[in-house]
Amino acid sequence: MATQILAERYELGDRLGVGGMSTVLEAFDRRLERHVAVKLLAEHLAEDKQFVARFRREALSAARLVHPNIVQVFDFGLDERSDRHYIVMELVRGQSGAEILREAGVLGVQEALSMVLQACRGLDYAHRNGVVHRDVKPGNLLRAEDDVVKLADFGIAKAVTEESAITQVGSVIGTAAYLAPEQAAGEQVGPPADLYALGVVTYQFLSGRLPYEAQSLTELALKQMREIPPPLDELNPDVTPQLAVAVDRALALDPADRYPDAETFRDALTDGMRGVGPTEITRAVASPTEATRALRPATDQTSVARPRTEPRQARQPRAPRPAPAPLTGPATVAPARGGPAGQAAARERRRKGRLRRTFVTLFVLALLAAGAIAAVVATSNSSNAVRLRQVVYDQVNQAVDQMQQLVDDNTR
Repeated sequence: MATQILAERYELGDRLGVGGMSTVLEAFDRRLERHVAVKLLAEHLAEDKQFVARFRREALSAARLVHPNIVQVFDFGLDERSDRHYIVMELVRGQSGAEILREAGVLGVQEALSMVLQACRGLDYAHRNGVVHRDVKPGNLLRAEDDVVKLADFGIAKAVTEESAITQVGSVIGTAAYLAPEQAAGEQVGPPADLYALGVVTYQFLSGRLPYEAQSLTELALKQMREIPPPLDELNPDVTPQLAVAVDRALALDPADRYPDAETFRDALTDGMRGVGPTEITRAVASPTEATRALRPATDQTSVARPRTEPRQARQPRAPRPAPAPLTGPATVAPARGGPAGQAAARERRRKGRLRRTFVTLFVLALLAAGAIAAVVATSNSSNAVRLRQVVYDQVNQAVDQMQQLVDDNTR
């Protein structure tokens, strides 16, 4: 099988990976006699001017970044023979963070932080040069055979000083589980979005799970607003409370509550690993955005400080209002107060009231049957006792009317 040559220079070899918009192949650079990685834009996207512009933007942004913890871009262009757009990059032999996670499940503290701290250096350099990665995830942290970690795939990066229809507000790019809330909402993002994503990566390295498990952007946004991930020291006994606090700050929903830069995050992780730093997690819920205002509970606008002695509980949505109790008579009875004791007292009062009304009615009927009215019932405001006084009427009808009035007055 004939070797495929790209741009009359690069001999294409084995496929290294496939993404949504490109394929990465190992290649040999005939001119410089070295192995490289070549990213080819997907053929079905080659005629899409917007995707081509994004692809070229990757090359232009990443080519400016020369740092030991960033995959170097060497060349880019269009192969006229195959009409394929390509980018030539440094070839990193080793494993990605995603592959390491699949094999190990959970990384040791030293191993995880070695990778994350190097990624912090790469991000800090990129941010200082005006480039935001926008897709930090385990698969884009490449650990070489000499244990040097490099950030790869600035394919959706953007220069923060430039504007483009490709990266305008409303364009959501990135892997959902690692998206900062403002990025998931389609807002303009900056370096804090990369720090949030690296915080998610750190959390996953140290616990073997994501802070928020979601199947869609909507579910992710709801969980971010309603739940607080368990602190890392509750999931991994090797994690110090200080390190758990350091990672949690990177996961703050409000970009202003995260670290001001990647180097500060790196310092906090280093201190936390040594047991230096705060041991109390303070979590603030981000202010509403146009995309999330309708979903955010009104009470989630304040900071919540939780001492490390009390495990944090997931923030639960408000319980629905209870359904009204079914009516048992023509009138609505106000609910009893004071708990079980108050309810028992109310039931006892209602029982005594029914007995008094029954007694009065039977008493009057008995007197009427006898043909003479000999008593009148009255109650005191200060006592429930029944008092009798003697009365005599010549007319039975007058006695009945009087007794009916007394019954009505005492049974309202």
